[in-house]
Amino acid sequence: MTITWKISSLDHRISDGFVTTAYWSCTGVDGEHSDSAYGTCGWADGHPTVPYADLTEQQVLGWCWANGVDKSAVEATLADRIQAQKTPAVATGTPW
Repeated sequence: MTITWKISSLDHRISDGFVTTAYWSCTGVDGEHSDSAYGTCGWADGHPTVPYADLTEQQVLGWCWANGVDKSAVEATLADRIQAQKTPAVATGTPW
């Protein structure tokens, strides 16, 4: 299974570039099956302190994971959901 984390957008103050919120997504793909999760992560005034123009996506993802986004739990949930797609417990239809 391939897992891809992305930061889709950042809210930041124009006055000093301080990032207040990051919008993240995580997508898991295993063959023809896929699932995704998304959320936000925010910071109190003054942290983190890297200038906006110098940020990288990997850096912001690291902040999210350090600030309450449970990377392992998100990835495990996606793996479970994809496994459920591969081996469904319920089917819909008629026998004729």
